[in-house]
Amino acid sequence: MADTDTPAGGTGPTAPTAPTAPADRTDLAGLEAGLDALDAVTVRRAGVRQVLLHKVLPPAVAVLLVLLVWKLLVLARITDDYKLPDPSAVWASLRGLWLNGTLLSIIWTSVSRGLLGFAAALAIGTPLGLLVARVRPVRAALGPVLSGLQSLPSVAWVPAAVIWLGITDKAMYAVILLGAVPSIAGGLVSGIDQVPPLYLRAGRTLGATGARGARHVLLPAALPGYIAGLKQGWAFSWRSLMAAELIASSPDLGLGLGQYLENARTDSDMPGVLLGIVLILFVGIAVDLAVFSPLERRVLRARGLTAAAR
Repeated sequence: MADTDTPAGGTGPTAPTAPTAPADRTDLAGLEAGLDALDAVTVRRAGVRQVLLHKVLPPAVAVLLVLLVWKLLVLARITDDYKLPDPSAVWASLRGLWLNGTLLSIIWTSVSRGLLGFAAALAIGTPLGLLVARVRPVRAALGPVLSGLQSLPSVAWVPAAVIWLGITDKAMYAVILLGAVPSIAGGLVSGIDQVPPLYLRAGRTLGATGARGARHVLLPAALPGYIAGLKQGWAFSWRSLMAAELIASSPDLGLGLGQYLENARTDSDMPGVLLGIVLILFVGIAVDLAVFSPLERRVLRARGLTAAAR
């Protein structure tokens, strides 16, 4: 008797194939469409109106509010005029520096020192961070030291640097390095610790080991944490320099922002003191906005984190 389940010309029974449910095909198509949408994310540059509305207007309004509160406190006479001068007096001090031709030279003296010191800290902190992150004995020895140095106020290094190197530019750069190198190295170590092990295994499979692996795998993968360390390193560099210029002031060093602030304090020139504070704050913010914030946004966009990079 012929087997009714065996097709003609076949050698045995075959199992029936279950048809694909329409709902499953719909879910699969939706998943593919979602993945395609993620891959096709485009970053649209904000227009001039949007930039003015969302990035320029808020800080401008904040500055105006501070000036308004300042003016109201002066009018209310909550303290003596020499302790809290009118904003117009600070503006007069700024205008006097501009007319004398010394404003830009004062700012550049400090900015050039800060940038040069930060560049040196970058050249030292980056290989140090790689070494601490990848070599266990070095991490065990230097990891706690780097963490401790980050919590140590930079001003504590000024007396030692002056005794070691005298009141010279070398002392200024030494204070900057001692303040910035631990932050840069620590940021890189933190970034490397967050690199998925799969990236490292893939790099070794492709032959990226040693210095090549650090260049092509570790550093690109750790870039967000590294940039955070750079931002913190610049902040430490700037603060360290201002502390050094305030304490180790000398005519041989040239007139920087820290020494200008100390000279104004010596002369009991409160408008000059407030102007020095404003200029120090302005330079620190300006460097961050001009260098580190665009770099951070670019890295985040490259990783698809467009919402955080706006």
